[in-house]
Amino acid sequence: MNHCLTLAALSVSLISPRASNVKAADRPNIVILLTDDQGTLDANCFGSKDLHTPNIDRLAKRGTRFTQSYSHTVCCPARAALLTGRHPQRGAVNSWMQSDMHATSGLNMKTDEVTLAEVLKKAGYRTALFGKWHLGAHKDHGPMKQGFDEFFGIRDGFIDNYNHFFLHREGFHDLYEGTTEVFKRDEFFPEIMVNRALTFLEQKRDEPFFLYVPFNIPHYPEQSLKEHQKFYANLPEPRRSYASMVTTTDAYIGDLLNKLDECNLTDNTIVLFLSDNGHSEEDYSIKINNHSSGYPKGHNYGANGGGGNTGKWIGRKGTFLEGGIRTPAIISYPPKLPKAAVRNQIVTAMDWFPTFLELCNVEKPDRKIDGHSALPVIRDPKAESAHKVLHYMWQEGWCVREGDWKLIGSNKPRKNGTLPLSLHNLADKSPEIRNHVAENPDLVKRLKRLHEKFEQDVFSKNNGPKVQRDPKRKLDL
Repeated sequence: MNHCLTLAALSVSLISPRASNVKAADRPNIVILLTDDQGTLDANCFGSKDLHTPNIDRLAKRGTRFTQSYSHTVCCPARAALLTGRHPQRGAVNSWMQSDMHATSGLNMKTDEVTLAEVLKKAGYRTALFGKWHLGAHKDHGPMKQGFDEFFGIRDGFIDNYNHFFLHREGFHDLYEGTTEVFKRDEFFPEIMVNRALTFLEQKRDEPFFLYVPFNIPHYPEQSLKEHQKFYANLPEPRRSYASMVTTTDAYIGDLLNKLDECNLTDNTIVLFLSDNGHSEEDYSIKINNHSSGYPKGHNYGANGGGGNTGKWIGRKGTFLEGGIRTPAIISYPPKLPKAAVRNQIVTAMDWFPTFLELCNVEKPDRKIDGHSALPVIRDPKAESAHKVLHYMWQEGWCVREGDWKLIGSNKPRKNGTLPLSLHNLADKSPEIRNHVAENPDLVKRLKRLHEKFEQDVFSKNNGPKVQRDPKRKLDL
């Protein structure tokens, strides 16, 4: 039995009058597949021929692949940029967000930020988030306060996939249905969240929908499915364990793509795949006895030193080098956008907000949007990127890029009182290895002034670029 068609037929009488007056062709569905810590080139179609990623590769054949797509340096700001189309600092996302919903205080994205879910919900879309939120765990914040009709997943940044505990420091349990804590010990979290997403697709009605699936993998702990480990038996660590995680992630992406096909939704659904930042090289283990998760002291749960592939680029998650912020991205909308295409122009995570609204014929909210529609670039390989200058900031660190020049700095002085600065040219034979500061003082001053203006702009309503660290927070990197 075709459950998708059956449920759709049964739901006709429940369609809202507003939704029934909207032509399906004018309101495509949206599915965002956001992976976690998937590195710059970490899919077969992006050049990592040692990786088995048939489903990401299938999506690339259906759509447009971007070689110069930028998200952010870590999880929180990438998610804010994607969901709001704005620099994260405008929503007070410049440091780690509150992790435990039961904590008495912490940082959370401002609730007056307008998310893609809020805009689409107002336009008649059903909205759901299954996966990782990581924009503040407070019960008065979170997905269902920001436009999502449904939320199931983790409110903070990562969990053990089987016991669902955040593992840094003393740890805490982090699995929620909305703001209700739920317990599903020994169930593999990526499987649970994807099954919820599949059910959402099966139960879709004639109304358009926005399904946001922010995976918590291939982020550590590296707990890949056993059937995917066989592909990499001969690879050395740390590539072996990381590659297995990428293939596990790819398999769940395949489940979602297959469901869209099964339900005849593919041609009327925009699918965006991207990663939040570069690969991780973090190493962690349990530091205390009687950890809340039940794991013993010394239990390893990190990224085993990092197995990502950045090609000629250097860097990793947590840096402003290309390997930290340049990530894979693909958009597919078969009837309207190019297939099996490649674009080398700059696009950013902020650009998808206005791109989706343009494709869906939905008005942008009346506020500053920093992203630009990517449609001119998608439709014309010769079109210029709308981005002449790129700005990124996280805590005290920042970078500004103009053309091939990138200045990386920090507002946190060294022990000798000087501020770190490094200037790199992305056109160098070995990009970002050499520091060009000494021979380019005028360029350094000009790029630094651009960054200062950026800070004045994005922090104008947030009392300056302060890095707020809450001692009650569970994690402070």
